[in-house]
Amino acid sequence: QVQLVESRGGLVQPGGSLRLSCAASGRIGSIYRMGWYRQAPGKQRELVATITSGGSTNYADSVKGRFTISRDNAKNTVYLQMNSLKPEDTAVYYCNAADHIRNYWGQGTQVTVSS
Repeated sequence: QVQLVESRGGLVQPGGSLRLSCAASGRIGSIYRMGWYRQAPGKQRELVATITSGGSTNYADSVKGRFTISRDNAKNTVYLQMNSLKPEDTAVYYCNAADHIRNYWGQGTQVTVSS
């Protein structure tokens, strides 16, 4: 099993920044990809960004140039730096980790972008 613990999100004004973190523990040796997904009210969960164990990244078009995903392998932690936040970024953000058998999910953290 893999456990994922996310940092707390928060309320940010449009144009502001926020960094989320997600610490993994447990059977992490088999994890080959970690990432962030989000779900806004009334919408399906969608990919935000992922990063592989080799460092390859992938971003949703809606966040390219504004969000940056990174990882600290020594701390088993993945980060999501979110800049130039927009009201449409408001959602519950979920950390994800994948091995070759299943996906693991964090508990989710609310990010609200509003003035």
